[in-house]
Amino acid sequence: MPHILLVEDDKRLSRLIATGLLEQDMDISFAYDGEKAYELASTEYFDLIITDIIVPIKNGLEFCKEIKALKPNIPVIMLTALGTTDDKLTGFDSGADDYLTKPFEMRELIARVKVLLKRFLPENRLTSSILKYDGLEMDLKLKTIHRDGIIIKLTPKEFNLMQFLLENPERVLSRAEIAENVWETRFDTGTNFIDVYINYIRKKIDKDFETKLIHTKLGMGFILKKGYEDHL
Repeated sequence: MPHILLVEDDKRLSRLIATGLLEQDMDISFAYDGEKAYELASTEYFDLIITDIIVPIKNGLEFCKEIKALKPNIPVIMLTALGTTDDKLTGFDSGADDYLTKPFEMRELIARVKVLLKRFLPENRLTSSILKYDGLEMDLKLKTIHRDGIIIKLTPKEFNLMQFLLENPERVLSRAEIAENVWETRFDTGTNFIDVYINYIRKKIDKDFETKLIHTKLGMGFILKKGYEDHL
């Protein structure tokens, strides 16, 4: 499912927007100020960002400029009460891909989100038969994976687990989330089968390479990320 970052300091409105997006099978993360939004967007993977302009600490325009400089391919929708032509031009100049003024209809926001996700298909990892991340390349049609040109042999279950990590790069995935998406079952806290399989693929993906990509976030889960520091 697409992963959306919602930046809105009005928590009531934030919940309403999130409800509408969740009904469209979209995964939502929240930020209530621009500084937190940048922290999340710079360290995690998002398919799209929706941000108000008037948010605390760092406004939406500053946040948009900074995240677009870091990740230019991530689409951003400005959602704000500032609706003059000059306001819209300022928003687009900051890097926004779309601009929707309040009040708005939820179905219009959803339609614009879907249009942007479709427009950015070349960069959208969920719609391609090829998944890539820092030298790793997985072909979903041929069921092959290699790193820096070296073929890596995985069992079918290891392949599915690695696919889920590649579909969610730079995002901490809990054991429960992995169990539900890879094993289609609820996670039993009395077992360590997910840790065992993570160890299997870590040996195959990372062992012979200087840069490690699969890391453990203590007490939270696992993350596919280059140069991650808080790990085992």
